Amino acid sequence: MIKFNQLKPGILIACWIPLLWLLLDIILDNLGGNAVQAVHIRLGDWSLRFLCIVLAITPLQTMTNWRGMSEYRRMFGLFTFIYATLHLLAYLVLDHYLVWPIIATDILESSYIWFGIAAYLIILALAVTTPKWVVKLMGKDWKKLHRFIYFAAGAAIMHYFWQLKGNLAEPLFYLSIIILLLGFRLLLSFKNRVINRLMLPKGRR
Repeated sequence: MIKFNQLKPGILIACWIPLLWLLLDIILDNLGGNAVQAVHIRLGDWSLRFLCIVLAITPLQTMTNWRGMSEYRRMFGLFTFIYATLHLLAYLVLDHYLVWPIIATDILESSYIWFGIAAYLIILALAVTTPKWVVKLMGKDWKKLHRFIYFAAGAAIMHYFWQLKGNLAEPLFYLSIIILLLGFRLLLSFKNRVINRLMLPKGRR
């Protein structure tokens, strides 16, 4: 069986391909009539896709028993942060030219942006607590903090839904994936609790 550390260079290159592809489309002027919006949307889409990949790691590892997969959760999480940050920068720089009064007005008048901000702040918190020494320092609190990734996914979906005025097929697709992955985690948690309870000595129940 292929070891996951053998796949790491290829996976790392693959994670950069969406950004390189976007840069190529910018250079070749392949982004259509509203290039700024296209850049904004593509970066946001890839941030959500990497977030779904992060959420899928535990279910996949549980089903396949392919150890070592969890080592890649950190890498995919960092790419979620990278694409989310570029999505935010596209909004601030390309959409609004860093004109802060206009940005502030837009945020106050556009409710969907609040969900985007909430999702980004959670992803930012998860990214800055990624280093192993921080994990060790935080102990059990690290796991509690990183459970907020589901709130980030929910807020990101709301952000996506709310700003669309037409076809909702794509956000519904991502929502279905996130519900399935969350459902799997809840079932796994319930199963582990039942097993732990059955294994307890009778006197401690």
